[in-house]
Amino acid sequence: MSLQVEKLEHNMAKLTIEVAAEEVEKALQAAYLKERKKISLPGFRKGKVPRQMIEKMYGPEIFYDDAANSMISEAYGKAYDECELEIASQPKIDVVQLEKGKPFIFTAEVAVKPEVTLGEYKGLKVDKYSTRVTQKEVDEEIEKERERNARTIEVTDRAVQDKDIVTLDFEGFVDGVAFDGGKGTDYPLTIGSGSFIPGFEEQLIGAEIDKETEVNVTFPEDYQSKDLAGKAATFKCTVHAIKAKELPELDDEFASDVSECETLEDYRAEVKKNIKERKEREGKEKREDQAVEQAVENAQMDIPQPMIDLQVRQMVDDFARRVQQQGLSLEQYFQFTGMTVEKMMEEMKPQAEKRIRTRLVLEAVVKAENIAISDERLDEELQKMAESYQMEVEKLKEFMGENEKAQMKDDIAVQEAVTLISDAAVEA
Repeated sequence: MSLQVEKLEHNMAKLTIEVAAEEVEKALQAAYLKERKKISLPGFRKGKVPRQMIEKMYGPEIFYDDAANSMISEAYGKAYDECELEIASQPKIDVVQLEKGKPFIFTAEVAVKPEVTLGEYKGLKVDKYSTRVTQKEVDEEIEKERERNARTIEVTDRAVQDKDIVTLDFEGFVDGVAFDGGKGTDYPLTIGSGSFIPGFEEQLIGAEIDKETEVNVTFPEDYQSKDLAGKAATFKCTVHAIKAKELPELDDEFASDVSECETLEDYRAEVKKNIKERKEREGKEKREDQAVEQAVENAQMDIPQPMIDLQVRQMVDDFARRVQQQGLSLEQYFQFTGMTVEKMMEEMKPQAEKRIRTRLVLEAVVKAENIAISDERLDEELQKMAESYQMEVEKLKEFMGENEKAQMKDDIAVQEAVTLISDAAVEA
């Protein structure tokens, strides 16, 4: 195999790869052996037709596609290793010459990882984020915990109140005529949830069990059903059951039930501490994001389009895996949402480019600052990972090859670059 590399503009390159004629013959023979069982000719048993006879009947091109695919896969892999380019996209293959008795020649156009010219990445100005915790924030957090620990009780001695969970029948009418989709039976609704159109839930407050109540509303102008958009409607509703949340008493017993604290006072202190730690984490993340974003803006690079396209495809694949974890295929998701893969890919392009730019800049900072990750540091991270997976670190290492370990070192180095940029930033 021979290889020629031609650098193109916008960080693209063209690899011209030539495979010797004898290798072409081997590939054609392999294609024949693979396909001969499917071919039959009068006078020959199926699978026993000589190659020369097949080529005479159908032309030598009959085996070209299989042979080409085989040679491209192997030869491109070798070229990838030999060319010393940091290839950052799938190749665009173009066959130049494929003929029996002659060398096989094809080209592979690829994107090359662009060089980054760093701008300022130290001393950048970032906002100051307060970690002060107010009493109101503590009270709100405790109230959320009370809501999570509330029990639901059946109510029979009063009318509907805000935040009640009701079970109701309803039927909607426009100009006195019932409309499709406007009827429900034993429908569960939380008052104040905003599940129904504006004004509906509020008018159920005061409704009594098993007594019909009229609710008058107007559908929004942008309502999904054009037949109903902007129209006034009357719903005849009957509440059959009312349930309410009963919050636990705010005392020492509640504190001990929801935490390791024995008193409400200690629990309040713990909640305040947790909120402060959360604010510190969020402030650190915002500071890092703001500083890195500026460093990326200050840098210059020319990203080839195929590199962005590859990132977009990877993002779509990641999204598909997340959807599948929820029990849906990507095709079902598209049916339910009206989205298409083309539209999704187009919408993902800006985010894909941002990810690439950010990674390239951080890698350039790693190089400029000579950030190196030792084996000992890697072992520390592997130990943390093993603990999160609840497995022995040596067992985890068995699953990781050298490439995975090298990639992990690169990722740790990139995070070190984030920390360096953030620590060097100045609060405005």
